[in-house]
Amino acid sequence: MTDAKRVLAINPGSTSTKIAVFDGEKPIFETTLRHPAEEINKYDKIYDQYEFRKSVILDTLNENEINLTKLAAVVGRGGLLKPIQGGTYSVS
Repeated sequence: MTDAKRVLAINPGSTSTKIAVFDGEKPIFETTLRHPAEEINKYDKIYDQYEFRKSVILDTLNENEINLTKLAAVVGRGGLLKPIQGGTYSVS
């Protein structure tokens, strides 16, 4: 039995979203979700894409039988924040 924590990593880009699931440091699922320009162009601002990208991510995880209740953490890169010090932040 392992004490490795399962983590979902999300890396949104301008025309794609990369996601990966890790058990500890071992990747168990990785993919790049490509977003067609005609879909991205429907949104005036980047944060307007939230529900669209969330849906694509959740659908992909479900199709690949990734159980969200087994996740210990979700981490992301980028976002709409001003530069901040690196590290771990509690989100409620």
